[in-house]
Amino acid sequence: MTEPILKREDAASVARLTLNNAKALNALSDEMLAALQAEIDALAQDSTIRAVVIAGAGKAFCAGHDLKQMTAGRAAEDGGRAYFKDLFDRCAAMMQSLQRLPQPVIAEVHGIATAAGCQLVATCDMAVAAEGTRFGVNGVNIGLFCSTPMVALTRNIPRKQAFEMLTTGEFISAERAAELGLVNRVVAPDVLTDEAMALAAKVAAKLGAAVKVGKSAFYDQLTMSTSDAYAFTGNVMVENMLFKDTEEGIQAFIEKRPPNWGQ
Repeated sequence: MTEPILKREDAASVARLTLNNAKALNALSDEMLAALQAEIDALAQDSTIRAVVIAGAGKAFCAGHDLKQMTAGRAAEDGGRAYFKDLFDRCAAMMQSLQRLPQPVIAEVHGIATAAGCQLVATCDMAVAAEGTRFGVNGVNIGLFCSTPMVALTRNIPRKQAFEMLTTGEFISAERAAELGLVNRVVAPDVLTDEAMALAAKVAAKLGAAVKVGKSAFYDQLTMSTSDAYAFTGNVMVENMLFKDTEEGIQAFIEKRPPNWGQ
């Protein structure tokens, strides 16, 4: 039987999605984008899952869009304009739906994460990278400025460093990516999966309802003024305080015992 292009494995309350097209360096082909969107949509409705890890099979995390498919798209009468517009719209929709997921999403990165692959890392809520991983928005090297990956990248790292990466096409190391804030931590390759899954398990152990409202508020407040953000998040905290499980969590802390959450 043919292996699925995207594999999902659930362990307790953590879902692990593996980009599974190693021969194409897990490129975000039409098929990969569709598979990711389908799983994201399913996860959004799955209350048993409280954290998600995205990894890549083979020697790389993700090498970005499938250039062979993009080249084939030029055969259309319009030279590919409609296909390219649809492709970038679908990719942007998938990236945004990742951030709208109730569950925190962790990228488990190794090998390379380039162009839209780097965009995927930047879009995830957190990232753990293996030593030796390289990151780049290197489309400019082939004459294609990484304008859509730029959106996620510039919301992760300082603007001058992002602009340098975008205009030179040069790669940065995992350690530099951590310094800039693109990834949370860098670990030895042989413990990468363990570290990513341990981080996911730690997040999944928290009150799911609280993490859900917190993740949503996190992204919503980023675009607000400071005063508006405080007003908005104050209301979020009021609603959170009224959760029965939050009441139990606070009481458990006072009584120095583990909380008995219904989740």
